[in-house]
Amino acid sequence: MERFFFIAGSVSAFLAVLLGAFAAHGLKTRLSPEMFNIFEVGVRYHIYHALALLAVSWASTRWPNGSVVAAGWLFLAGTVIFSGSLYLLSLTGMRWLGAITPIGGAAFLLGWLLLAWGVWR
Repeated sequence: MERFFFIAGSVSAFLAVLLGAFAAHGLKTRLSPEMFNIFEVGVRYHIYHALALLAVSWASTRWPNGSVVAAGWLFLAGTVIFSGSLYLLSLTGMRWLGAITPIGGAAFLLGWLLLAWGVWR
C-alpha cells in the first residue's frame, strides 16, 4: 500500500498544482471573486492532503496497520468529495454542491485521527 499511496499523493499533488495554475491564469477573470476564492480553497485542501498521502505512504512503512491504510483512503475520498465539490461549485454555480462538501471535510478529519491512532498504537 505504501507504493500506492505514494503514487496517489504524487499524482494528486500534480493535479492540485495544475488546477491552481489553471485557476490563476484561466479563471481569475472569468469567475466572481467569491467563486474564485471557493476554487482556491479546494486547491489548498487538495495540496495539503496530497502531501498527507505521502505521509501515509511513509507511515505505512514504519507502522503498518489498518488505521494508517484507512487514513490514506479517507484522504483520497476527502479530496474527491471536498475539493471536487468546491471545484464544481465554483465552475457551475450549483450551490447544492456545498451541501456535500462537509462530507469530504469529515473524511479529512477522520483520516487525521486514524493516522494519529495508527502511529500511536
